Amino acid sequence: MKTYDFDKPVCRLGTNSVKWDEMPEGVLPLWVADMDFEVAVPIAEALERRVSHHVYGYSIVPDEYYDAVINWFASRHGWTIRREWIEYTIGVVPAISCCLQALTLPGEKVLVCTPVYNCFFSSIRNSGCSAEESPLVIGDDGMYHVDWEDFERRCSDSKVTAFILCNPHNPGGRVWSAEELRRISDICGRHHVTVISDEIHNELVRPGHTYIPYATVGDSTRSITCVSASKSFNIAGLQIANIVCEDAEMRRRIDRTININEVCDVNPFGIVATIAAYNECGDWIDQLNQYVEKNFLCLQRRVEEEGEGLMKVMPIEGTYLGWVDCRPLCQEMGITSDQLQERLVRHAKVFFSPGSIYGAAGQGFLRVNLACTTATLNEGLNRMFNYLKQA
Repeated sequence: MKTYDFDKPVCRLGTNSVKWDEMPEGVLPLWVADMDFEVAVPIAEALERRVSHHVYGYSIVPDEYYDAVINWFASRHGWTIRREWIEYTIGVVPAISCCLQALTLPGEKVLVCTPVYNCFFSSIRNSGCSAEESPLVIGDDGMYHVDWEDFERRCSDSKVTAFILCNPHNPGGRVWSAEELRRISDICGRHHVTVISDEIHNELVRPGHTYIPYATVGDSTRSITCVSASKSFNIAGLQIANIVCEDAEMRRRIDRTININEVCDVNPFGIVATIAAYNECGDWIDQLNQYVEKNFLCLQRRVEEEGEGLMKVMPIEGTYLGWVDCRPLCQEMGITSDQLQERLVRHAKVFFSPGSIYGAAGQGFLRVNLACTTATLNEGLNRMFNYLKQA
């Protein structure tokens, strides 16, 4: 097994990086869900072999690709996927949009549990639907939980025809349990609500926790799962994802929307990178999760020690995203978390994601990207706390 050095700094400035090159000069980016780590060696080597061919035309998706996806989920997560269930496309967000366009009608409502990934709202809006928010509640354990009474009440609305599940949950960091997933399936089934499960963060799980694919415990005949190696293996720019749908009629309609929206031709480099990731990079993801765990504990410790009781890091079970409750701090300063984020960019030169973009329930929170070197994380926290001491 190869040992990877996640402390190795990689300069991304000047590479047309969304995360780094869109920043004002001198601002440290700890926002968008994009890693600063080099990809695993087998992925780099597979891409180098493909690049050396020097012809980059349209590509078919070969049997080897399907085998890699199927074998990974069977061996790693106990999920048996048949090849004909897989529809490939250029990304998980386009996948969700195609599912919504295929399975909902304009004017209907799509349920989400907020705070939740901000792109869900644009996908819902672009499909002609409106977002129905069921806010998550913070339990005695400090983590988010579904408000089951509110969730079922909203599902019972005849205009709610789909629910987008985020598993693991972004930005709250929950890795939903089998019991929770079965309860979601039961409620949605009773009210004829189709579940679209975004599982792009599926490999990013803290030690001691287990990701469970929704389709293995929920009603797989009334659900669609969107997955990709992109987030977990840091290959998002190579643009490839999979829609897994067991029901043939739903799959036919989804395939039609993929072609109508012309998101059916995938990147040849995404194909070879995904094959390498799933066939050869299990050790890399295991070591990555250990490193993210170290960074999470660093964030938690520093906020506890230096936040003066005005900030708190929510416990997470998955993703590489820290979710910081700044509501007491914002109240003390007489500002919103959007204004806090703006001041941190302007005065502290550090960029976190403002919680409000994840729905009304995210107001008062900041999201921190932990997929960076520990040195980078500490520098960002130094900048934030130095500013707050002077503010």
